[in-house]
Amino acid sequence: MILVTGFEGYGGRSANPSESVARALDGAKIGEARVSGHVLPVDFRAICRMMPDLVDTLRPRLIVSLGLWPGEPMVRIERLAANWSVFELPDNTGHRQRGRVIDNGPDGYLSTLPADAMQAAIRAAGLPCRQSGSAGTYLCNATSYVTLHHCAQSHPDTLAGFIHLPYLPSQVAAMMDQVAAAGEVEIHQRADTASMNQQDMIDALRIGLETAWAASQA
Repeated sequence: MILVTGFEGYGGRSANPSESVARALDGAKIGEARVSGHVLPVDFRAICRMMPDLVDTLRPRLIVSLGLWPGEPMVRIERLAANWSVFELPDNTGHRQRGRVIDNGPDGYLSTLPADAMQAAIRAAGLPCRQSGSAGTYLCNATSYVTLHHCAQSHPDTLAGFIHLPYLPSQVAAMMDQVAAAGEVEIHQRADTASMNQQDMIDALRIGLETAWAASQA
């Protein structure tokens, strides 16, 4: 079993590419495994309950959580989850977490995904991909930390990590129309106009999952 999670829209955005990619991958066959795709609420307290419950119920061998990073131009594999949150935006319940993700937990966890191999395989297919040492301080990082913490305690053989995705082109097009209509800033002043085609995201994730699944069976 492979668990893939995405998020619903947040911060006034009606869409989240991580949601559509997780839904698209749900039921896919990777090696001898099936993908179970789940869409998570943008809710800190719920995530802290839901991710451990999902892992305990499904007992996946591989977990890849997905999220949106506005302005990122490519698939981005995160290497680190920190036990620290400073929510610049409230989650969808209005909560703004400030402080540790899990009290008395370690300061951080390294992703257990084979990030180098995944990056190489995705790039070899002609799709842009890079790695990052920070998943930020919002719910993406918190989800990664909660998952890695639970796996370290209860499922040490499970590979887990987080991948950020860019905006969809349609989101950037709509944003450009909003900027033009507001007439408050010029479009070149916006630094978050990068995007990636949804099928390219799906293809990149499938390749990454195939690579990680093979590593999990070695």
